[in-house]
Amino acid sequence: MKLTYILQGFLFGLAYVAPIGMQNAYVINTAIHKSRSVTLKTALITIFFDITLALACFFGVGFFLQKSVILKDIILTLGSICVIYIGLSLIKSVPDELQETKINESILKISLQCLIVTWFNPQAIIDGTLLLGGIRSTLVDNISNFFILGTAIASITWFLSLSTIVSINKNRFNKKVLRIINLICGFIILLYGVNLAYSLIIHFL
Repeated sequence: MKLTYILQGFLFGLAYVAPIGMQNAYVINTAIHKSRSVTLKTALITIFFDITLALACFFGVGFFLQKSVILKDIILTLGSICVIYIGLSLIKSVPDELQETKINESILKISLQCLIVTWFNPQAIIDGTLLLGGIRSTLVDNISNFFILGTAIASITWFLSLSTIVSINKNRFNKKVLRIINLICGFIILLYGVNLAYSLIIHFL
């Protein structure tokens, strides 16, 4: 029975994390343009923030975010600015050569960017709380732990697989393909940033 709930959590986790979003776009772009060591660090740090977000949603932190208007506004403001900046940077970047860049990029910078694309979206926290919190309410305590464990395993499996596959095959991409990928990833991230900014403007109007 425990394995059944772990599997259910795993399948839910894949469905939850697989659709292209800010996290996936950032991991894909990193895997293409950076060294494998930086790509692995990015994947692991993204996994950490993704799992902590899932745990927060599962145990209802989104409830407190809904109650604290000031906290929500701060996250919306900082999040929209940072996400829009990352998106525009990707859109404007033009790859000259198929080579790894900024190989010695610091853990602090990688962590900050992973944090931004994962946690700086209060809507994701609230939606995740409704989804994961709703599932948790249907499970008894000892069973719910196995479900969220499966969700965490899905996050680990997905981001490690995604980053590894893209990193291994990146040499097959020419400059034109890289440019297209930059544009797609950049627009996806930019769209999230604009949506955050729009939510903030609507809130104050």
